[in-house]
Amino acid sequence: MKMKNILLKLITLFITATITISCSSDKQDTTDTSAVEETASTETSTSPFKISLAQWSLHKSFFGPTLDGNWEEFGRKLREEPEALLQGELDPTNFPKIAAGYGVNTIELVNTFYYGKVDDQAYWDAYKQQCEAAGVSVGLIMCDALGELGDADADTRMKAVENHYKWVDIAKFLGAHSIRVNAAGKGTAEEVAANAVDGLSKLGEYAATKGINILVENHGGYSSDGTWLAGVMQKVGKDNVGTLPDFGNFCIERTADGCANEYDRYQGMADLMPFAKGVSAKAHEFDDAGNEVHSDFLKIMKIVKDSGFEGYVGIEFEGGTISEDEGIKATKALLEKVFAQI
Repeated sequence: MKMKNILLKLITLFITATITISCSSDKQDTTDTSAVEETASTETSTSPFKISLAQWSLHKSFFGPTLDGNWEEFGRKLREEPEALLQGELDPTNFPKIAAGYGVNTIELVNTFYYGKVDDQAYWDAYKQQCEAAGVSVGLIMCDALGELGDADADTRMKAVENHYKWVDIAKFLGAHSIRVNAAGKGTAEEVAANAVDGLSKLGEYAATKGINILVENHGGYSSDGTWLAGVMQKVGKDNVGTLPDFGNFCIERTADGCANEYDRYQGMADLMPFAKGVSAKAHEFDDAGNEVHSDFLKIMKIVKDSGFEGYVGIEFEGGTISEDEGIKATKALLEKVFAQI
């Protein structure tokens, strides 16, 4: 009888210790022991940085041959038949499980993979369950193709602001802390800056009611000028409007022959880190020692650390010389090596 009572107590203790994992939790699903062990090593590190995975790292695997560089046609299909774009070998619905397979438990979604699902609450209910099953949390949602927040026309600009509202709501539902947006528009640098300040301020006001941050990435055009974007942030002046500095997106002007005007990436990171609420580790190619050939990750991460930032650094592999799978693994390994050095 005593032995039976002891067993009952042990069973009760086990049940009490069981943790329910949600999309907003950073804990791993214990049904996937390999992923748990790999992630645990990252979580128990003394580093102030953790690794997340940007969904764009697998854009070829999700879009397949439909992503052929013709962005005008891509935009048309995205508006008219978004599901037809998803011709890759991987299903975006499975991204939480895919990320967990890399030992990463925080993901950064890209709205263009879910463009046709924006009003489908049943889909997002199921997606949240996917997160729970994989032990993965959503950190942010990268939002594109919603209009220009720096548009010169006030009505068109406001429409772009409103187009982001639903993604703010989805981010809130999934437990994310932010959405990433673009500060784009046409006109002089001063004109676009003034319009972007207006658009970002209005969007920031709505997002604040949901507890969501609005993050601007250096993503081409004026936004890739660190001084310009830092100036926009200063003029917006809202606690929930910040930046998502990307290691590699500092090309201000691009031509058919490549980048014609590039801002210094190290200066750019220093310019943008005071406003950062996330960091995007862009990678393209690696040398034999595993270092990224275009960006000195150690130098950049020292800038990140010196800014006082602590939190997630997102893997965003965008190369073509190795597979996306290899690129994600190589970027993760490099970040882990650099984290141990600073």
